Amino acid sequence: MKAIVVTDRAAGTAGMTLAERPDPDAAWLASLEGASYGDVIVEVHASGFTGDELEWPSTWIDRLGHDRRPSIPGHEVAGVVTALGYGTTGLSVGQRVFGLTDWTRDGTLAEYTVVEARNLAPLPGDVDFTVGAGVAMTGLTAWQGLFDHGCLRPGQTVLVHGAAGAVGSMAVQLAREAGAHVIGTGRAASRQTALDFGAQDFLDLENDSLEDVGGVDLVFDVLGGDVQKRSVGLVRAGGTLVTVTGPAEARPSEGRTVDFVVVSDRAQLGEIAQRVRDGRVRTNIGTIAALDDAVAAFNPTERVKGKTIIRVRP
Repeated sequence: MKAIVVTDRAAGTAGMTLAERPDPDAAWLASLEGASYGDVIVEVHASGFTGDELEWPSTWIDRLGHDRRPSIPGHEVAGVVTALGYGTTGLSVGQRVFGLTDWTRDGTLAEYTVVEARNLAPLPGDVDFTVGAGVAMTGLTAWQGLFDHGCLRPGQTVLVHGAAGAVGSMAVQLAREAGAHVIGTGRAASRQTALDFGAQDFLDLENDSLEDVGGVDLVFDVLGGDVQKRSVGLVRAGGTLVTVTGPAEARPSEGRTVDFVVVSDRAQLGEIAQRVRDGRVRTNIGTIAALDDAVAAFNPTERVKGKTIIRVRP
């Protein structure tokens, strides 16, 4: 099968290459000697890639710390189940699915991938594969940050950094639907995009004063650094700063800080898919490229708005 592989950690996306890799062995997977019980083989139709995943240790080593190069990156997938591993329940051959793959195993920038069935959810027939791949990571990250970790409630105020980005725009939509007042931040050029996705106010991080926002109940942070540090003082008593950028250096004086890594969740994926079908949330996809063109797509000559999705099959 064709796949994007990486072998040089220092090279970043410039080190991505298109190569031939062995197809997953369906007969072996289904046997008692197969891989992890509960795996399925997915014929990949669309795949997503997170910009910093080549910096993650899990891209280069497995759970036991062994070097696993050449690695296939990408962990966001939408496709069709073609084979079931021993002990698999809840899915069937021929079923359309979407979700996230394990960080420490080969990913989804390939024609086929092996995924734990529990990490996948049914993808409705009226939702395109590119949309499924586009909301798997972004939707789950926003959902878990807002509701699981941020405990967002109706009537609260949430500050979403990077509100025009792939994850931020999803957080804006879900928070707005949940009855929150949403303030988005980003570059000046992102103002209209953030407002179009549902932010009620917008703050230009390059020219406006972040401190003018006043108190908020929840900060949803995808930027880290100085912006995160300055946001700590905005959190009201009992509020939360939620970040996906790693452990925060400071915490609100009367609130809490949570850093988290997104996990796949079938029930939450189902909730997100239903909102896509109902038109309550929409994807923020900037570029769709073929697998043959994936290397160039991940090394653009101009700034790309929205998420890049690889359409593996037409």
